Amino acid sequence: MNRRRFALVAFTAVLFTTVYLVRIRDDMVDFEVNYRAGERIVAGETLYQTADGHFMFKYFPFAALLYAPLTAIPLGSAKAVWYLLTVAATLALFYLAKRLVSADSARPRWTLAIPPLVLAKFCFREMKLGQINILVTLVLLFMVWCLLASGRRRGPQAGALWGLATALKPYGFVFLPYFIVTRNWRALAGGISVLGVAFVLPSIFYGFENNVAVHRDWYRTLTASTPTQFGVADNVSLIGALTKWSGDPALSGSLALVAVVILAGVVLVVIHRGRDQTRAPVLECALLLSLIPLISPMGWDYQFLTSVLAVTLLADRFLELPARWLLALNFAVIGLTIYDLVGRAAYQAFMNASILTVNFLIVVAYLAVVRLRRLA
Repeated sequence: MNRRRFALVAFTAVLFTTVYLVRIRDDMVDFEVNYRAGERIVAGETLYQTADGHFMFKYFPFAALLYAPLTAIPLGSAKAVWYLLTVAATLALFYLAKRLVSADSARPRWTLAIPPLVLAKFCFREMKLGQINILVTLVLLFMVWCLLASGRRRGPQAGALWGLATALKPYGFVFLPYFIVTRNWRALAGGISVLGVAFVLPSIFYGFENNVAVHRDWYRTLTASTPTQFGVADNVSLIGALTKWSGDPALSGSLALVAVVILAGVVLVVIHRGRDQTRAPVLECALLLSLIPLISPMGWDYQFLTSVLAVTLLADRFLELPARWLLALNFAVIGLTIYDLVGRAAYQAFMNASILTVNFLIVVAYLAVVRLRRLA
């Protein structure tokens, strides 16, 4: 290792260690919820207890199994381990996104800095909460890698990775229609097989009948609690934005459904235009990953880190795009609107206005332009 690389590694290690000690280790409230879920599933207790209130576990029972091994060590130590995993996954995320987008060393080096600068605040928020979106997104990027290696109409390995990601976070179901539309039956079969195993595995602790009952509890508590979150400032979903804009939940639901149908049409056009391109899945999956926080009713701002592939792709093709000033301004608004930078009042107004929702609709529009212009 040369001196420059060693200095970079040392600086990165010191930076992330300092961030953890100063800003993160006393927080990670979502990790504490998941850690408790790991304890409960090992003890055969139900995961979804109304007494937990806002801090109720909200994922499939299988997701609790991921945290079960960490319950063998104290919570403080488990937080440190999870943080290290998240940091490693974050670095891998940006590296893999770049490899998927372009292996062209002739691209300007400054484009490498755009994705981390735009998405840094989401990654930091993810780490501060102790969330799992970075790990799930990394699994989905490996899915894209497998799709490229095996072909869009093949790839049970890609499907298995999709199934794993979806078992950890239900928003992975956004890829189900994609596999159907592209007739990727092997990937679909691989994913459904993994989901089937993920459904059965908690039976180890619950028994099969109680396992089914726990899954019913998950569905019941999630559907009951979701509508109460639409008007929350940090909810960046389409239905959340429309609820904040209109103040009418019923009207917002109808308008959000129309918006989702329009976005589905955009996705279909993008897929159709890329049917003769060997690397078509990169842009198509980038588009679907960017849509996750928008179409998920519980789409939170930090979940926009799922757009890492999209931001990397647009940064890589930046000099070939029309109206580059608009994309640059859009990226600046996303990356620089930080609580510590703009202040409490401005940040609260920014989130209440759901400007981030508009920002990422612009990202979606630029992805469509990239495909229509045959740039990817």
